[in-house]
Amino acid sequence: MGLSAAFFDLDKTVIAKSSALAFGRPFYRDGLISRRDVVKSAYAQLMFRLGGGSDEQTMGRTRDYLAALSKGWRVEQLQQIVAETLEELINPYVYAEAATLIAEHQAAGRDVVLVSASGDEMVRPIGALLGITDVIATRMSIVDGRYSGEVEFYAAGPSKVVGIRELAAERGYDLAECYAYSDSVTDLPMLEAVGHPSAVNPDRALRRAAVENAWPILEFRHPIPLSRRLRDRPAVPVAAALSVGVGVGIGIAIYARHRRTKALA
Repeated sequence: MGLSAAFFDLDKTVIAKSSALAFGRPFYRDGLISRRDVVKSAYAQLMFRLGGGSDEQTMGRTRDYLAALSKGWRVEQLQQIVAETLEELINPYVYAEAATLIAEHQAAGRDVVLVSASGDEMVRPIGALLGITDVIATRMSIVDGRYSGEVEFYAAGPSKVVGIRELAAERGYDLAECYAYSDSVTDLPMLEAVGHPSAVNPDRALRRAAVENAWPILEFRHPIPLSRRLRDRPAVPVAAALSVGVGVGIGIAIYARHRRTKALA
């Protein structure tokens, strides 16, 4: 256990894609989601890239949508899908710069924690791939081995700070000595909660906040499979400002709002 910690958002910060969207194809193949859900997710990703969708009301709708979508899924089936597809769907998209930075924090004696709105059953195996055991992620209620349709903890926006402060109290971290990294303005509360925040591939709103607060802005742009990371020289994070961002859940909520506005069937 380290004396301080480095908290990393997952999507577009550690990996160059949405972790939830990454598993969309195998989820569809195994019957967990419908073709319509696949289309909605693709549309959601596009809309989120174009901006918007970070308010609390939208995140609340996202939470409720994800709970309803996963109701009845067998936890064991989801875990098996993730385990079987992790190497193909996630490993090639881990930013080399993020992997290097994670290793640097670990070498300095800090705990590294993944903090993600994606489900714990997806985030924890990704963490294991990176040598990370500490995870703060969305937790769904489970009854008789299936998701009940209730959310126990939704790790998004201000709720991420709740999880971080609980872990800090348990471990004895001084948050003023801790680090945090994210690409999205939705994680502004998480960044403000630590003494050493950095924006990674920030969206426009987070870039503005980072400039106003004189926070470091890092550009991660080299997703490299683990085998190549071990063979090649580690990449070094580059200070820059790049407007990117993605979030399947928030995007889905935008999609739903768009459909209501257009009155489409």
